[in-house]
Amino acid sequence: MSEIKHVLGISGGKDSAALAIYMSKKHPDVNVEYYTCDTGKELNETYDLINKLNSVLGKNIRLYKSIDEDNSPYKNPFDHFLAMYGGYLPSATARWCTGKMKLEPFENEIGDTPTISYVGIRGDENREGYISKRENIQSIFPFRKNIWSEDVIKKFLANTNLEFIIAKYTELNPVNLKLILDYVAQPISIRFTQKQKLNALLDADTKLFNRVVFEWLKTTDYPVGKLDSFSLIDNDENLGIDDIFKILDESGVGIPAYYLPLDYEIEIDGELKKGTYSRSRSGCFFCFFQQKIEWVWLLEQHPKLYEAAIVYEKDGYSWMEEPLENLMKPERVIAIKKEHYLRMHKNKINAKTATSWQDEILEAEGEGCASCFI
Repeated sequence: MSEIKHVLGISGGKDSAALAIYMSKKHPDVNVEYYTCDTGKELNETYDLINKLNSVLGKNIRLYKSIDEDNSPYKNPFDHFLAMYGGYLPSATARWCTGKMKLEPFENEIGDTPTISYVGIRGDENREGYISKRENIQSIFPFRKNIWSEDVIKKFLANTNLEFIIAKYTELNPVNLKLILDYVAQPISIRFTQKQKLNALLDADTKLFNRVVFEWLKTTDYPVGKLDSFSLIDNDENLGIDDIFKILDESGVGIPAYYLPLDYEIEIDGELKKGTYSRSRSGCFFCFFQQKIEWVWLLEQHPKLYEAAIVYEKDGYSWMEEPLENLMKPERVIAIKKEHYLRMHKNKINAKTATSWQDEILEAEGEGCASCFI
């Protein structure tokens, strides 16, 4: 395994932090290099988390740099690239921040080395995450029942690969071989999609499926196929958000402070109501994917950072459709809190069940930059 590089990016968020702990405990045989890409605009809570992880992991988290500070007139990567882009703020349609400060330093550090990148996407998420286009970098998802990336699954389950799959399953001869071969023999079509076939084989025997994929990878140039053994093929867990918080809590690292719900009060129909808000993701304090209630959280919990975010809004550029100077007006703060309270308590009103703060985080994760907050 020494010829293959194993890396895991620490974003400062819950999932990547939990994955680092998970890998160090469950797969100590894998020599993982933990790294982070600092934008220079993170919350202090992010740096606190990384310091705690350094201690728990027993090794330092490396910094993959996106700029050479000695040759830049700016003190941090974000301001350096903002100047390069002429003051044009990043947005959902122009995510230069991710490319320049996260992905490029990662791929530059890796170079041509065959590399396995471990990604903290959970089993309760419906997204793939960042997949490098470089053939020497392969992504693995330890928290999911399906640890393989979409490109691997597509090639492995291709109708042209049926003969190989049938031969390998027959060679391994599981007790439910007939059932498995019935699934394998069905070609992918509109009536039996790739996803249906994948789920059927995973449900039949996840570890066996992984073993067959591993044998197929040995016939390819994928980095995992270059290994003599790979302990993650014995994974059959499917971890959700509650599992992630449990890993963090039991490790002593704890849940990043910005995820913890804080109380706010709002008057609705003459009655004082109590809601909670928090931040749903790691990343820059002015992340444009924040919901408005998260901007209110930043305004009230980190007013100096909110003021710093306002400074960047000039020459017609703003973090969202509503300028921050307008959002901070008392009447807007009240309106945002009211809308947020009603939305978070709609289940309680309609079905007598309250929405938990974990559910709120899950809802907010619907949009965002995967490489920033995994």
